[in-house]
Amino acid sequence: MKKVVTLGEIMLRFSTFAGERLSQSGQLKLNYGGAEANVAISMAHFGYNAFFVSKIPDNQLGQAVGSHLRSHGVKTDYMVIGGERLGTYYLETGIGERSAHVTYDRKNSSFSMMNANEIKWDEIFKNASLFHVSGITLALSPELRESVLVGVKKAKQLSVKTSFDFNYRAKLWSQQEAREAILPLLPYIDICSFGELDAIFLLGLVEADQSLSQTQRLIHYYSKFTEIYPNIQFISSTFRNVISASTNQLQGNLFVQGELYQSKVHYIDPIVDRVGGGDAFAASILTGILEEYDPQEAVSFATAASALKHTIHGDCNLFTKEEVFRFAESAPGKIVR
Repeated sequence: MKKVVTLGEIMLRFSTFAGERLSQSGQLKLNYGGAEANVAISMAHFGYNAFFVSKIPDNQLGQAVGSHLRSHGVKTDYMVIGGERLGTYYLETGIGERSAHVTYDRKNSSFSMMNANEIKWDEIFKNASLFHVSGITLALSPELRESVLVGVKKAKQLSVKTSFDFNYRAKLWSQQEAREAILPLLPYIDICSFGELDAIFLLGLVEADQSLSQTQRLIHYYSKFTEIYPNIQFISSTFRNVISASTNQLQGNLFVQGELYQSKVHYIDPIVDRVGGGDAFAASILTGILEEYDPQEAVSFATAASALKHTIHGDCNLFTKEEVFRFAESAPGKIVR
């Protein structure tokens, strides 16, 4: 069983019920989630020895986080206990033409105050196969940015594969801040996830001819990117056609050795919960790489997993590899007997 490690913040999520605004809600649904925690949970369900590195407060919310992770098979051996509070966020659930809306309440959270001395990289990476982190973690503090840079360098020294998902969130930092934090990491990354807008506004790549198709433009950006960073062996992203908050079309992309592989288009209607769909895709791409799936199989598997995530409540994907493969191969909506 391969060991995978993710580093990030896990938060308490408060969600409105469909058809309600946050300002009018008398009750909210509770879930725990966060990008890297969601990836760890997905990979634990896929059979990996998944470890989540973070910092949580020494109170009942922190204890509940640990219980949540362990209930899904995620190891919490490297969790640090301390700080004053667990970060939270509020999701006003979208429906129809009204988009979902997120409000963060994570300032001075335990994880955002985590310092470099609390992360024991040599111990964490012992016998590890993969280290995954996202731009959300970089956005939370200058010290975390430095810690992640140290972490990816140490991972490369120890022959641990490194994965970075841009996961840009405009509510957390500016494009300039993101660019300054991301660029130093890229020479140490093996697997990367970003889309067209990231290529233009965060990487500063020359904009492709807009007369080209979306797929042709993506090939243009990924080709230019790998010329600059030949160390990056895999790049992934999704195309999402938002018909409404309740209906999306989703297609996955995986760029390997100069060639772009694409999944079929999944028509997701109705969406039960979109949050975590990107993390389910990321975890499944990483699974395809670790298991050495054919690139076409890997991107088809990852997009199917993401589509499945949209059908359940909460941030994390709860399906096994076998269930994802069975879904990918079956007709939509067919009863599995």
